[in-house]
Amino acid sequence: MKLTKLLERLEYVCESGSLDVEVRDISNDSRTVQEGSLFICIRGAVSDGHTYIPQVVEQGAKVLVVEESVSVPENVTVIRVADSRYAMALISAAWFGYPAEKLKVIGITGTKGKTTTTYMVKSILESAGHKVGLIGTIEAIIGNEKVPAKNTTPESCTIQEYFAKMVEAGCDCVVMEVSSQGLMLHRTAGILFEIGIFTNIQPDHIGPAEHTSFEEYMHWKGMLFKQCKIGIVNADDEHLAQVLEGHTCQIETFGFSEGADLRAEDARMVSRPGYLGVGYHVAGLLDMDVEIDIPGKFSVYNSLTAIAVCRHFGVSKTDISKALKKAKVKGRIEMVKVSDEFTLMIDYAHNAMSLESLLTTLREYHPERLVCLFGCGGNRAKSRRYEMGEVSGKLADLTIITSDNPRFEKPEDIIADIVTGIEKTDGTYECIPDRKEAIAYAIHHGKPGDVIVLAGKGHEDYQEIEGKKYPMDERVLIQEILEEDKKHAGI
Repeated sequence: MKLTKLLERLEYVCESGSLDVEVRDISNDSRTVQEGSLFICIRGAVSDGHTYIPQVVEQGAKVLVVEESVSVPENVTVIRVADSRYAMALISAAWFGYPAEKLKVIGITGTKGKTTTTYMVKSILESAGHKVGLIGTIEAIIGNEKVPAKNTTPESCTIQEYFAKMVEAGCDCVVMEVSSQGLMLHRTAGILFEIGIFTNIQPDHIGPAEHTSFEEYMHWKGMLFKQCKIGIVNADDEHLAQVLEGHTCQIETFGFSEGADLRAEDARMVSRPGYLGVGYHVAGLLDMDVEIDIPGKFSVYNSLTAIAVCRHFGVSKTDISKALKKAKVKGRIEMVKVSDEFTLMIDYAHNAMSLESLLTTLREYHPERLVCLFGCGGNRAKSRRYEMGEVSGKLADLTIITSDNPRFEKPEDIIADIVTGIEKTDGTYECIPDRKEAIAYAIHHGKPGDVIVLAGKGHEDYQEIEGKKYPMDERVLIQEILEEDKKHAGI
């Protein structure tokens, strides 16, 4: 592709060389540069792409995109830009033929609810005949292909590649999670979203490698509403005005508030042995009843958001209701049937805030006992262990402390830290380091009316020990336990 075509939507200065160059490949990874490549120098948290210029020139790079003046041979073109990450997004879009313009792109941002809502939207739109791609925390879904995710919002070049593959696979729309980091690092730059969603916001992702303050976090979340046509936002969130500051899109609201355009009314908890859900009436822009197989008030918000989106695609109320009953998200309050007497679920809650939210929600169903099984990751802040131990000790009737991803620490040391936290409470607990044994204990000691939650692993299908990932899927462990029980019982 001609260099001029790649740069057509970008402001730049050609500092040396010719613009009449044929580019054979684009890359920001020095290891993949080959003869005729365009190399984008990205300043990362770990390394600076500018330092690899001598290496990539030797490998055959013919064009460099830089943020500072550099010295290179005469046959190399140097393109200087204000922000190379922003440039990478626009160059990538051009390289793949602007695939976002061939799709209706739905972006979802917020502290909680992004993952569940993306799957709900996908489920509803597909029930109405759309072919929908997905990009999120768990995976990217492109036609029948599933690609495990490394970041909630991938690098811009990866996003554009996924979009191009979705177009090729016949997708007409895509729903994606848009993180504050993704917005701050211009991973979605140049994309005009058909719809932008704001679920909610709480202080999170604030620290040296992320955002400097809650205000900055809100600012970057709000950037989505400067690059979408329609913004569908949570009317009940106290920080909504700050997030929407300077927005350029049409705004539509959802929530429990009387003034919301799409409202949830008469919400009720639905509980049966082995099943927890929620039902409510939708009022305002639509008039219909809804029941979903995921418990809690936040499930009302997530489903209401999905309904608000799909209304713009003309999906019928019947299709919406049917699809919401089927919508499931791996590792997000995922029910696993093991008994007719008690309920067991898997959830990704892996910090104190998410665990407290989950256990508080489950408490509202008045279980006979609330049993919480979890561990904590190794080589991470010890404070998380104390906090999660304390939360579970306060809210669960029984805590089963086990191993998560110990990494380079001993599981017993991590468990001891969790115990330190739980012993600040009056909570009852058991320590069983082997996760399969811990799950078996939870199942074998389940009582009628119990709600058992396996927290922390969620969608993960591995356990990381001393730098190596070993296969470990809690769904597989549960089935193994049930099969072993049948054998022992002679069934």
